[in-house]
Amino acid sequence: MNCKNAADRIYEIDDPALKEPGILRRFSLALHILFCSRCAVRLEHYEEARFLLGTSFFPPSPDFESALMSRICSEEEAGQIFDTPGGFSTKGWVIVGLIVLLSLSSLFFGKDFASVALDQGSSFLLPLGITIGIFLTGYGALFIGSHLKELSERFKL
Repeated sequence: MNCKNAADRIYEIDDPALKEPGILRRFSLALHILFCSRCAVRLEHYEEARFLLGTSFFPPSPDFESALMSRICSEEEAGQIFDTPGGFSTKGWVIVGLIVLLSLSSLFFGKDFASVALDQGSSFLLPLGITIGIFLTGYGALFIGSHLKELSERFKL
């Protein structure tokens, strides 16, 4: 028997799809493993891997689902499910938005901007305007999305 046949027979031992190998096949495999150290090491590694795959890698974790669901239910009953502690208030968002708007609009009044605009021409203004527009639109969308309940109550929508 060669090493390839021995390796195939090692894997056949645990395969339920294959019929049970006969006693002669088991004996020839055991005889080959007795004289071939490579196949003996391969069988040992296979048995270790089979043992490791049969055991659990991770210890059982505590039941997280029931604790989480009970907390969600208690917050729903208290009416606090949509309240988010911390973060910016509406006033904070507006102040930051105004600072961003003023800083972006003051960009056009700088000395460096005038020299770059003269060198590049009007082709420089279009990408700059699109970038500023995308940034302000994104900021506005984040503000509205994060304060949707508050804004709908205020404007009775």
